[in-house]
Amino acid sequence: MFILGDALAFPPVTMANEDGLLAIGGDLCIERLLLAYSKGIFPWYNEEDPICWWSPDPRFVLFPSELKISRSMQGVLRSDKFHFSVNEAFEQVINHCKTIPRKGQEGTWITADVKKAYTLLHKKGHAHSAEAWMNGQLVGGLYGVKLGNIFFGESMFSLEANASKFAFIRYSELLQQEKIQLIDCQVYTEHLESLGARMISRELFTRIIAENAAQ
Repeated sequence: MFILGDALAFPPVTMANEDGLLAIGGDLCIERLLLAYSKGIFPWYNEEDPICWWSPDPRFVLFPSELKISRSMQGVLRSDKFHFSVNEAFEQVINHCKTIPRKGQEGTWITADVKKAYTLLHKKGHAHSAEAWMNGQLVGGLYGVKLGNIFFGESMFSLEANASKFAFIRYSELLQQEKIQLIDCQVYTEHLESLGARMISRELFTRIIAENAAQ
């Protein structure tokens, strides 16, 4: 197991263990986070644990051109049920992602330090949010990090049925218009698979990152 110190460096992602855990330690400074994402690495850990850095193989991703929209969601998109926005409520989005319970999950990996770090990334123009509103209230959304032509999704939440799907679909369509080549979904969820996400090898993933995620 690699232990990170003060140096801004990571071991090769091929050194990750079978679960994808690559290293522990270090900090969540902007420079380290951007370096991590540029190499296909992300932090994920429980509040009582040291910072853990991951690079799983295979990797769960969505190519924007492969976005799938069900008939039921097409109806939602055509309706006026939700209003879509980008970067209007980043701190609210990350706070909801931190506090809203998820089925089968105890606690949250979004610690106070994580929230602080990604909020700073947002203020520096690297982290972004997409929001779904209903009757003027924030009811769904997601956030992540954009580097070059790659968007690294981090977390999403929903307070109303289909709200997070609505925000994800609208944001994916926008990212496609912006020539984003890949949306990183990190690890498998049935929710995102239904929208077209699929597994690719870490080798292919890191090659795409190297070609498109210039800092």
